[in-house]
Amino acid sequence: MAHFLIQLAYTTEAWAAMVKNPQDRSAAVSGAIQKLGGRIERFWLSFGEYDIVGIVDMPNNVSAAAFAMAIGAGGACKTLRTTPLLSLEDGIDAMKQAATCGYKPAMATAQS
Repeated sequence: MAHFLIQLAYTTEAWAAMVKNPQDRSAAVSGAIQKLGGRIERFWLSFGEYDIVGIVDMPNNVSAAAFAMAIGAGGACKTLRTTPLLSLEDGIDAMKQAATCGYKPAMATAQS
């Protein structure tokens, strides 16, 4: 499973509805996530630019994109950001591959 950081900000209308009728929105989206083959690891309310942050496990980028599209199309969020996450082990593997892939920056090419 791939891990994704979800960050979203609600519209003022969505906040008004939730203040009037407080609810756990993670319960509302869990069915959609499960239908896409994923699961919620955890969601938090937050202060600042985003109102909700969470970690979800999804089978692949396509299922994560489908979830983001469904949430975005719903109209309750003014901002939605989905960030793929790498485990530390995968990040170290990526660093090792980067070191041996043969890429040379423009500055190195100009000095040759």
